Order: sequence, then structure tokens, then C-alpha cells
Amino acid sequence: MLVRFPRPLQPGDLVGVTSPSSGVPDALRPRLEVALTTVRAHGFEVEVGECMDGRGHVSATVEQRAAELQRMLVDPRIRAVVPPWGGETAIDLLANLDWAEISQAQPTWVVGFSDTATLITPLTLLTGWATVHGNNLMDTPYAPPEGLLSWLDIVTLDLNSTCTQTSPRAWREGFVDYVEHPAVDHLELNQPGGWRRLDGDRDREVDVTGRLIGGCLETLSPLGGSRYLDPTWLADAPGDERGGDGLIVYVEAAEADAFQVCRSLHGLRLAGFFDRAAAVLIGRTSGPDADTLTQDEAVLDALGTLGVPILADVECGHVAPYLPLVNGAIARVQHSPEASTISQTLA
Repeated sequence: MLVRFPRPLQPGDLVGVTSPSSGVPDALRPRLEVALTTVRAHGFEVEVGECMDGRGHVSATVEQRAAELQRMLVDPRIRAVVPPWGGETAIDLLANLDWAEISQAQPTWVVGFSDTATLITPLTLLTGWATVHGNNLMDTPYAPPEGLLSWLDIVTLDLNSTCTQTSPRAWREGFVDYVEHPAVDHLELNQPGGWRRLDGDRDREVDVTGRLIGGCLETLSPLGGSRYLDPTWLADAPGDERGGDGLIVYVEAAEADAFQVCRSLHGLRLAGFFDRAAAVLIGRTSGPDADTLTQDEAVLDALGTLGVPILADVECGHVAPYLPLVNGAIARVQHSPEASTISQTLA
């Protein structure tokens, strides 16, 4: 299978908005409108689907959500699909999508993280479509801090182009209340801290290349060992000389405690998800330590025997800021105590 990159978005292109998992409550509709205005301000048209109800944990029945997502993925007019955010049970869609029809369609950019990873990571691994693990629609109004990009930047990149992002070495503790502040567009980073190497000599520099794949730990770990989470082919996908040896695997925990993280990572390792990893990136988490196990110890307990660099506190998860990663892209990761960068090539 080949990695297939959607064509770059151009002014006037149509962006589809649907909620494959959780919808948008009435109290948060003003924030949704601000986010849609942001997308339109970049020159794109927007189509908002019917599956947006925020009164329950899902926006509609599984049949309705699957049908709307399927339609948007195969509609040649729609060039990107961006859910408002994740949720809890998008896993129910996997068996209700027509993967053969999707595979035959022209690739469309699909963007998001959290429960949306339950869909975009299998989408890359089953069809070869590159997808963007990046800030959700509701977070889109934030201007990215210096060094990082928005998904709006990523989806306009040309094929074979390279983008480089540098850790801002700062992050935000806590969330902004979108009910009280629906128009907020400035992301205040109120805590210092950059990437940290967990394995071996923590001052030793890292410079490694491979294809990117990963997502939210809580939502991907139930897929371990299934056809929806087999990255074997991706490690050997044809590319250019920058392809490297294997995969750059990234995982991030939304809120799982150290015991849950340890179990989930062990399970994915036993299922072979890390077999071809050349490095592992661990997203910064707000999940708590356990009484006898820290988050760092949980990662090392499960993955320390891989013998590859393991970098923690990468800005690719639920703790702002949001570093977009392209599933399927060729990535070069460079890290030292002084700076951390990731370059992604759409090839």
C-alpha cells in the first residue's frame, strides 16, 4: 500500500463539519460559530452536517453518524473533514463504515485528536490516506504559538513539501471555559517545560527519521491487535531517502492515571504496535501519577525494553499547545536539552 496525501486546500474549497462522536451542546454553540468563522476567514467554505446534537455522549445514532461521515469522506466537493472535538465512543463507527468505498475515493484531509484518533489512525492504516492528528475545530481560533503550526497550515501544504515545528518549551495548565469565553483566540502558555528524554542517557541527543503514526492512548489501545491498528506496512511504505528505518510512534493520554497508561502501553506493545518503532513520542498529559507508579515510570515499564529513544512531554495531546502530526508523513525528530524539533515531509 502507498501513503496517499490529499491535495492541498485552496481558497473556496469546502470543509465538512460533523460529529462522529460527541456533538456540541447549546451552551457551546457560540464557540462553534467562532470556530467556523475562523475557517471561513482562511478562505474556505463550510458545510455543517446534521450529526451535531450535544445533548448526549454521541451526536446521533451510529447509523446516522457513519452515513454522514461516509458521505463527507467520499464526496469530491469536500476537501477536509473536521469534527468539533472528540468524545468517548467513536469506536462504534469502525464496523459501520464502507472501507472499500473510502479506499477507492480521492483522499480527503481528516483532522482531529482525542476520540477522533479512533477514526483517523485506522483511516491511514486501512486506506493509506494521510490524516492530521491536530487541534480540533473548537480549538482552531487559537493562533498557534511561535514554533508550531495549525491544521489550517498543514492542509494547505504541497505534496513533497516539508514543514518544521519547534517546541515552544512552554505549555498551558488548565482549560479555557468556552461558555464564558467563546471568542478566545489567544493561548496563554503559563508553565515552562520542553521535551524530555526518558530512556538511557537523558542528555544524549536524538536524531531519528521514520513514518509517523499514533494517537490517543485511551481510544487506540482497545484496537490493539485488530485490523484497524496494524502499522506493519507503513514502516516499509515507499518514499524517498528521508524515509528512515521504521516508524515514529506517538501516543498521548487524555486523563488516564499511571496504572491505566502502563496497562494500555503494555497491551499495544504485545499487539505489535511498537515493533517497528524507531522512536516513541509521548504527549504531555494531565493524567495523575499513581501511589507507587509515576507517568514516566509507567512508560518505561511498558516500553523501556524497546531500545529506542523515548521522548516525553511532546505537545501532541490534550494539554495545550497543539502540535499537529500527519499520520503517514516522513518525520525527522531532533532533540537535545536545548531544543526539540520535528520536520514532516508529505512524501
